[in-house]
Amino acid sequence: MPLASPPPVPARLDADLLHQLRPSRIVVPALIGLSVVAFLFWRSYKPGDLAPLLHAKWQWLFITLLVLWARDLGYIYRIRSISEKALSWRQSFGVIVVWEFASCVLPSAAGGTAAAPVILTKEGIPLGKAIAYTIVTAFLDNLYYVLMVPLVVWLASDGLYPHGLQSAFVQSLRILFIFSYLAVSAYAGLLIYALFVNPRSVRRLLVRLASVRVLRRFRRLAYRQGQEMVLASAQLRGAGAAYWWRASLSTVFVWTARYAVIGCLIGAFSPMTTNTFLFIFARNITYKVILLLAITPGGAGIAEGAFPTFFGRFMGTAAMTSFLVLLYRIVTYYFYLALGVAYLPRWLASPTRSRVPKRE
Repeated sequence: MPLASPPPVPARLDADLLHQLRPSRIVVPALIGLSVVAFLFWRSYKPGDLAPLLHAKWQWLFITLLVLWARDLGYIYRIRSISEKALSWRQSFGVIVVWEFASCVLPSAAGGTAAAPVILTKEGIPLGKAIAYTIVTAFLDNLYYVLMVPLVVWLASDGLYPHGLQSAFVQSLRILFIFSYLAVSAYAGLLIYALFVNPRSVRRLLVRLASVRVLRRFRRLAYRQGQEMVLASAQLRGAGAAYWWRASLSTVFVWTARYAVIGCLIGAFSPMTTNTFLFIFARNITYKVILLLAITPGGAGIAEGAFPTFFGRFMGTAAMTSFLVLLYRIVTYYFYLALGVAYLPRWLASPTRSRVPKRE
């Protein structure tokens, strides 16, 4: 890959990100999420409803921890591999911790990906390469979704959407799911063309689309995104098959583990078969569509409120479902909030590193 790189990330962008990631920002999402869980318990709890906790299958809880541990190791391996080992294992760990924390405190639609270039430049990755590596992760994440949806639709069929709801809501959810799939597919296709075929034509297309009167205010943003694709294509030119093979396999691994967590937690308190586990895995895809539209940091409140609709039928009682909501958010959200708050001050205090990425 070419060694030439653009100038360092502007100090203003760095300062803006650090302001958005300040630890005090955890208060609002934490209060929102916990308030929704408390309301669910208040509305549903009856004495004896939590009796299944006494008979929890600890092997499933242990498997859940293994899946979470493997997922995080997979993320660390992926970013180190995508960065061509420019990041040490310790740096890769730090990047993932801050990345996950950013996903928790920024709106779900933006997520940690919006902060990734600045996080990577803080670890000494030049801006051009940081943008390229961020686009690679976004491209592979979207491609996983595009390829997985047909499989889960086949696995779950009509059961992909919750039953027992108003038909108008289910129909709206189905339309939303189809629209999101088409949008992600189009975006993945655009990234493929931009990265591997003709990035400059994509930049021109984005600018022309943003020249329409109603979109004119987005013209500068369109040009910047198009320019980022041009930079990414230049940085990634020459990456061998081994590079993409490792990046792709690690992406499949981490997202499969991510979607498997809910099934593992449900298995600890309810009977679990292979078919049921696969069904829960498939329904998780539609659940995540709701979270993508959440405007709250990390989907706080939305994730907790929507959870019973999608997975309540597997838990028996509403109180057990409320408990599972809390447990799920502890291991996938609040843990990373706490870890980020503990790690972020040390990460911010460390000097910005300057390293030249290794060539494969």
